[in-house]
Formats: sequence, structure tokens, C-alpha cells
Amino acid sequence: MHRVLITFVLALGLTSRAASEDWNRFRGPNGLGVTDAKNLPERWSDSSGIAWKVRLPGSGTSSPIVAGQRTFVTAYSGYGTDRSEVGELKDLRQHVVCVDARAGKILWDRQLTPKNGVTLYKGIGLPNHGYASSTPVTDGKAVYAFFGRSGVFAFDLEGKPLWKATVAKNPRSHDFGTASSLVLFEKLVIVPAAVECEAVVAFDRATGDEVWRAEAEGYGAWWSTPVFAPGASGKDLVCNVPDEMWGLNPATGKLRWHAETFSARSVSPSPVVHDGVIYAIAGRRGGSIALRAGGKRDITKSHVVWRGESGSYVPSPVVVGGHVYWVDDRGIAKCVDAKTGEEVYRERIEEAGLVYASVVAGDGKLFCVSRRGGTFVLDAKPKFRVVARNVIASDESQFNASPAVIGDRLLLRSDRFLYAIGK
Repeated sequence: MHRVLITFVLALGLTSRAASEDWNRFRGPNGLGVTDAKNLPERWSDSSGIAWKVRLPGSGTSSPIVAGQRTFVTAYSGYGTDRSEVGELKDLRQHVVCVDARAGKILWDRQLTPKNGVTLYKGIGLPNHGYASSTPVTDGKAVYAFFGRSGVFAFDLEGKPLWKATVAKNPRSHDFGTASSLVLFEKLVIVPAAVECEAVVAFDRATGDEVWRAEAEGYGAWWSTPVFAPGASGKDLVCNVPDEMWGLNPATGKLRWHAETFSARSVSPSPVVHDGVIYAIAGRRGGSIALRAGGKRDITKSHVVWRGESGSYVPSPVVVGGHVYWVDDRGIAKCVDAKTGEEVYRERIEEAGLVYASVVAGDGKLFCVSRRGGTFVLDAKPKFRVVARNVIASDESQFNASPAVIGDRLLLRSDRFLYAIGK
């Protein structure tokens, strides 16, 4: 049953594949993880195929984004970067970094001292992804970054601070920390702050003033990032949350529709939209679902196209050529028919190990970045085939971020470096 209504807003068009569009948010245009770019690299190593690499000031699982010839990424340092030597919490710094994508050099690095406290580096949560997990977003004029309890920070493209804002007076903490990424809609920056304050908060993009706040009591365990879908009355903002999916009016924050999805205590994968159908997956036992976009009120009975049993704990899917693809956190590649939900294949990628990054599709390929086993290139076809395994042997740190695309290059991020892969 639907429990609490919340508000979300997001900007970017409903189509996602124009190669000319900047990769300006988590998973690129509209968060779909698909590009029309051609001549994307297939093979690389320490000795070939790397255009440049930049040492980052710290670790992080946030993905790089692109505005013109600049790329932005967040990082953290001083605490929790080494499990054997955790360090002192007082030394923790969080970074917003701008890199010249042509020259491969850092243009600026803004260091932030956390406020309002942070979750301690303990258990299995923070040690797995750290204190820079939310991917920033840019409108080409400024860059906006979210650091959980510390709040939202805006900088212009030259690194000048514009404003900062907190999501709550007394933000909550969670053992798994922050991970949902920011989105934009018209003049707003929208913050999915479920784990921080069980709310979604909208700030004025120019001033940082709070514009609206939507409470989401009872929905405190989701880390997904929303996307747009076509609706009966304009764009709907689609949110994949525990037990349900929501379609919200981005202009007013009112709930337009909701549907029961899968039983999942928490949700990390983000939904995707293709040809008017929304596809979503959830935890290992959560499953998968296809839902026709649009409608009003409860659309569970009227709009569900199919349901599947296979899901994903962390990574999100892509839709290519009539099929839905994803690689789950255990390195198992999955392909289902987008129309019927029928499973086409389920194959373990040998030597992949654990996977946190989401697949990116382009140029007939699927790019799967594993945490420690390298990047695997698969055919974007309904027949499983590993085309290449690419290992940067000199970098033994973790690769947790999803790739970004700039021109005919991939941007890969590890806990040590940012790489431009390609010619």
C-alpha cells in the first residue's frame, strides 16, 4: 500500500542518447546510461589506450560528470581511506574537483570540512564506499555537489563558492551513508535526502534558498536517483523506492501515480525509461518490473507490463535494442526481453568479482567496471559474449564509479585516479 507522498524534481529531456549532450549527471542524460557516441574504446591497459590520468586528492565512489571540456568529480581524504589505518574523524575533508578534459590536469580542488557530523567508518557500509558517493550535477554554468549531512554546495565553473545549504537542521545518519545523486529541474536543485532526513528538498539553483520540502517518513532506506518519463499531463519524475514506484509532477511535487513493485527493504538501483516504459530492479531478492509510464493514482493493476524474479543490489540497468541489460553486484550479467520480461541469459563474468558500478551502453558495447577485476566489454546483444577484459595493473585501488562519456572517450574513476580512456 502507498504510505507517504513525496516530491521530486529533475531536469533533462526524456530522450537520452544524443552524443552531443554533456554527461552532466549520474549515468548521463536522464540517467539512462546510454550514449550515441561512436568509436568508443574496446581495449586498454597501462601501456596503451589511456589518453591521460590524473591523481585525485582522495577516494570516492561518485561518478565523473562533464560540462564542455571540463569534468567534475567528488572525493574525500584524511579519514577512512585505508581500512588498516582509518585515521581521525577530525581530519576528514570532502573535495569537489574540476579537471581539464583536454589536458588532463586539475584546474581546481575545493576542500570542505564536514558539518553536522558524519557516520563513523565502521561495519560494512562506509568501508565499502566512503564519504564521496553522490555524483554531482552541472547545468553548464555551475556545479552542485551533495555530501549528505554536510549539505549541498554550489560552485561556478571556476571554483568560486556560490552557496551552501543543509537538508535538515538535525540530519539523520545511516550505516551505509549517502549515495543518492542530485538532479535539476528548471530553476531548482533537487536533493533526494531519504537517508539524511526522510525528505526530498528543493533549493533555488541561483541562491540556495529552500523552495520546498517534501516529507517521506517511513522511506529512509533508498539510494536510487530518479529519472523523467512521459506522463498524461507532462513529464513525470519517476522514483524507485522500497516496495513502490512513484510518478510525481515536477512542477508542483504532487503525486500523480504510484504502483506496488517488489518487496525490498532498501533500494539502490535507479530506474530507466525507454519508449514510454519504465524499467526498474531492486535487491537480490527484490526482482524486476516493467511499467507503462503515465496514469493516475494507483496504476498497479492497469500499467504493469511484466514482473521478473531477478534483480540487483547496487548497479542499475540499461535498455538497448529491445533488451534490458545489467550486471549485478556479484558480477552476474543478465539480459531480459524488454517486451515480455523473459530471461534471455544469466551468465557469470569470470574474474569480475564484486561490481558496484552500473553498466554504460554505447557503440554496440556494454561497459562493466568491476571493483577490482578490471573493466569488461560485452556485446550489447542478446547473446552473452565478453569482448575484452581491461586491467590497469598499476592501480590496485577500487573502481566503484560508473563510467562517463566525453566524445569518443570513457572517463573511469578509481580511488586513486581519474582516467580518460581512448585516443
